[in-house]
Amino acid sequence: MEKLTKLIFDDMKPALGVTEPGAIAFAASKARSYTKGEIEEISVEMNSGMYKNAFTCGIPNSDEVGNIFSAALGVVAGNPEKGLESLADVTEKDNETAGKLVEEGKVKVKLSGISSDIFIEATVKTKSDICIVTIKNSHTNIVRITLNGEIIFEKEEKDKESEVEEIPLIHKYTLKDLVSYVKNVDIKEIEFIKKAFDVNMELFNEGLKSRKSTFIHQLFKMNGEKIFSDNVLSTAQLLCNGAIEARVIGLDKPAMSITGSGAHGIIAVMPLLAEQKVKSLSEEILLRAAALSYLVCMYIKEYSGRLSAFCGCGIAAGTGMACGLVFMRNGSVEEMGHTINNMASSITGMICDGGNQGCTMKGVAATDAAFRSAEFAMNRVYIYNVHGINGNVPEETMRNMGLIASPGMIGTEKTIVEIFENKIRENKK
Repeated sequence: MEKLTKLIFDDMKPALGVTEPGAIAFAASKARSYTKGEIEEISVEMNSGMYKNAFTCGIPNSDEVGNIFSAALGVVAGNPEKGLESLADVTEKDNETAGKLVEEGKVKVKLSGISSDIFIEATVKTKSDICIVTIKNSHTNIVRITLNGEIIFEKEEKDKESEVEEIPLIHKYTLKDLVSYVKNVDIKEIEFIKKAFDVNMELFNEGLKSRKSTFIHQLFKMNGEKIFSDNVLSTAQLLCNGAIEARVIGLDKPAMSITGSGAHGIIAVMPLLAEQKVKSLSEEILLRAAALSYLVCMYIKEYSGRLSAFCGCGIAAGTGMACGLVFMRNGSVEEMGHTINNMASSITGMICDGGNQGCTMKGVAATDAAFRSAEFAMNRVYIYNVHGINGNVPEETMRNMGLIASPGMIGTEKTIVEIFENKIRENKK
């Protein structure tokens, strides 16, 4: 398996609901698995990105939303063996039990700091036990488990001050290299990407039949009440943002995530499926385009951080998807670079105010921007390198896009979280 193939393979994971509530529930369920007896207290500390993304996010198999209820459900009914799908088996009775814990004030959520680096520390206390589970850097990466004051598991962490900063694998490649890879890789090696379309379409279909969803039904109407019409953009909007809505409202089907996010995974590939189906293109070109989309998304995300104040779903995954469109239309590497310039100059400043219904509208904007950016670029209409955050080469532009998020929007992240906390205080009055 080629290095870039393995990079995609290792990163593609199914995630039930929005990734952050899933990660909170996973951490809490893991801590609960080491404790016995009646719950006295559940406490979860998390970084700002985690806190923000899960703040009002839908939870699978529940009508509730947010950080606190995710933690409660994780303790009551979470299965840590299922990772980000730890809430797959939640029942109505489980929701009632979790609700009582919340009502009794036994569940607390704290902000650990403003950071794009993933951090979760879940503490579960019973009469006989206290267990603390610490997660860092990725949503399920447990680095320490402490039971009754004794460390029972610990993963060695690199000393950031002393270590020589290692260049991420994806940054060792140019856009030209990535395109060469997707053109030449053995198609059998990337056939696993088919699973992403299968998983995301199941999620989409769940949204289409749900009474809880709203946007998907309007998008369906706008597409002539067809899943696949002869309008590729309308079809792309429906497939992409119907699946996103189903995800953020907490319907009981996973999304195929990339870079730790289900919405990233949806935006990166679902509009490409529309392009393939409407234009009757081969499955092979779809898989190669999806691989390119994933890699461009990863390239930007390695600069921005996994959780930040900008909408990585629209900006990073949207830019990857736009490059995938150019690839499917037999465009050149130069045209992809121009497409990246168009995306960088249009939606880079889009904020992330958590995983919620608003993600659907952001997905609508990103899909529209991607299709227009690609079409403009392939007709030699693009924002020149001299302007704004565009670099002299595509790699520099993608780097600058990422830097806008982190460190560029750390202040924005702080303001968003403060707005959330003000909302909590106002609602308590």
